[in-house]
Amino acid sequence: MSFTTDQQSLLEHYVKKILAAPVYELAVRTPLQPAPALSEALGNQILLKREDLQPTFSFKIRGAYNKLVQLSETQKARGVVTASAGNHAQGVALAARELGINATIVMPCTTPQLKVIGVRSRGADAVLHGESFPFALAYALDLAGETGRTFVSPFDDPEVIAGQGTVAMEILRQYQGPLDAIFVPVGGGGLIAGIAAYVKYLRPEVRIIGVESEHSACLQAAMHAGERVVLPSVGTFADGVAVAQIGAYGFEVCRFCVDEVMTVSNDELCAAIKNIYDDTRSITEPSGALAVAGIKKYVAQTGALGQTLVAIDSGANINFDSLGHVAERAALSGTPA
Repeated sequence: MSFTTDQQSLLEHYVKKILAAPVYELAVRTPLQPAPALSEALGNQILLKREDLQPTFSFKIRGAYNKLVQLSETQKARGVVTASAGNHAQGVALAARELGINATIVMPCTTPQLKVIGVRSRGADAVLHGESFPFALAYALDLAGETGRTFVSPFDDPEVIAGQGTVAMEILRQYQGPLDAIFVPVGGGGLIAGIAAYVKYLRPEVRIIGVESEHSACLQAAMHAGERVVLPSVGTFADGVAVAQIGAYGFEVCRFCVDEVMTVSNDELCAAIKNIYDDTRSITEPSGALAVAGIKKYVAQTGALGQTLVAIDSGANINFDSLGHVAERAALSGTPA
């Protein structure tokens, strides 16, 4: 993969930001853990990047803290406002509390109660508005305009993207042997943009594969169209990625750094949640299981054998009462790997 001078300089810009991001003042370096049962069943080495082990049970703490810590004193004093389906919300709430910043977080009315409680327990003001993320986002932007607070995008911001990119920095340090592909869950594109920028700058031979819910495939639609598009509707089963339009900053990177974007069904997500549980005894939320579901589909479609494939296990904020539905769907799908 060769890049133009402008593309190379954009990647270099992000790599410098990623290397300088002070995320470990709050985030932790998560393990890159083998998934032995899944690896054996699929005939490939599957490694899970356990971002569900972050303080807020999701990678989002990285980008949220990186953004908030770099605000000016005036901006910190005015406070921040954001919109989030839940994981970014908890990241902003925790980062704001640590930095002494007042935070208001607008969440869709469909947000799992666990995530709402997670925000309020960390001292932020949670406002429920709209049936899905786009409505919450519009309301949060209005609120920021009216109050003079800084809007903290869940994904469409270079500092947020750089914070999320620290995931890739860890992966390349934790596994220095040949890597065939990294599978990344995609909502608004902040995580995949940060990972793609870092990996393609340092190890361009590693494939970056985005995995979306078939009910919110905004990156796939944008890649096909050659420009950002707005989906007419989004499904909320995988609430962490229920986004109607890929972010502008993220798409700028993704359009030349992402090798492939695939989609998976809700049933495939339920089966992947069970696979992750069987190997780790941890319970992943639907959006957190996207990458594993993607790997299973990729191996089935390509017949890949003997490869080393990394899945970003991105979050574990699932309501307990959803587990019955997940188990039922996984059982119906048979959940062989």
